[in-house]
Amino acid sequence: MAAIELRNVVKTYPNGTSALDDVSLDIADGEFMALVGPSGCGKSTLLRVVAGLEEITSGEVLIGGELANGLPPNERNVAMAFQTYALYPQLTVYENIAFPLRVAKSSSRREIDRLVRDASRTLGLDDVLQSKPAVLSGGQRQRVAMGRAMVRDPQALLLDEPLSNLDARLRSELRAEIAWLQRCLGTTTLYVTHDQSEAMALGDRVVVLERGRVQQIATPRDLYRHPANLFVADFVGSPPMEFLPSTVTGDVVEFSFAWVRISREKAARVHGREQLIAGLRPEHVRLEELAGTDHQYARIPLDVPPGVPDYLAEYERELASGPRLSLDPRGDYTRRFLERGRDDVYVNAKSLHLFDPATGQNLTRDLV
Repeated sequence: MAAIELRNVVKTYPNGTSALDDVSLDIADGEFMALVGPSGCGKSTLLRVVAGLEEITSGEVLIGGELANGLPPNERNVAMAFQTYALYPQLTVYENIAFPLRVAKSSSRREIDRLVRDASRTLGLDDVLQSKPAVLSGGQRQRVAMGRAMVRDPQALLLDEPLSNLDARLRSELRAEIAWLQRCLGTTTLYVTHDQSEAMALGDRVVVLERGRVQQIATPRDLYRHPANLFVADFVGSPPMEFLPSTVTGDVVEFSFAWVRISREKAARVHGREQLIAGLRPEHVRLEELAGTDHQYARIPLDVPPGVPDYLAEYERELASGPRLSLDPRGDYTRRFLERGRDDVYVNAKSLHLFDPATGQNLTRDLV
């Protein structure tokens, strides 16, 4: 096992396209780091840079404290698993898992057999060791790919969207297995995915990447509760954060349809900025005000149409003035709202994020 460090890494292609722009991150020994972002943001490029499959334009890559710049992939002692599995169809499961050990020629036949059988036992592949990939399910193929990566006892494991080709149910099952397996092995892991829920479920910490730049590195909890900017706030969370153009005067934030009084600390933080973007998570919208708490709730009117079906997983309705608010689908607010025929809700002003519309930065990140 080994820590991985990237220091000011830049990757620019000959046509001038920038894939990675001054990327710096530290992955601790044994840590599970998830890397998430939209298509084309540079996730897979970053993984390939660590593996040595892509040369960097500038910066440093360190594995286990040793500079890896210029080292070929076979000398970095890292293992990769891809979304396409990359299994050899003519070989059995046993032979696929054993392949990297045989190529390395550093283990005896008895040692190879022990390592392969240990890996297959851990991954639940004992019953299919003599089968070929064509007869395996998608989940079994993914486990074989993981076993082939594990069996080398690499310093780090690099996973490039390993579950993207699987159906939703199998993805959920294997997600739990990957998390359990990584905890058992303690291998430093960098996991690339475009699915933010997958990244949040698996990662000890999560890196959010956009256009080759790191937007935020944080634990899943902090990423959700304290997004660094508009991009992270919008990308992380389902349903996403609501964004409402607003103006601020003193300690009053005013939307086109209501106003909210914020704390003195927040007011001081945004002093002198009249135009802001307010951000609110759906779970901070309630049906009734909470008495006797330190939460500040402001009443927000809703335009409620008749005949809204009660089976909606998420309730969204245009306000009379145009913006939209969502009720939290994880609670029972939608059912209660419909049963009571409410025409207003309460918004938690304490949980209101305030963003600079020019830079996108969260001005109240540490005050929410």
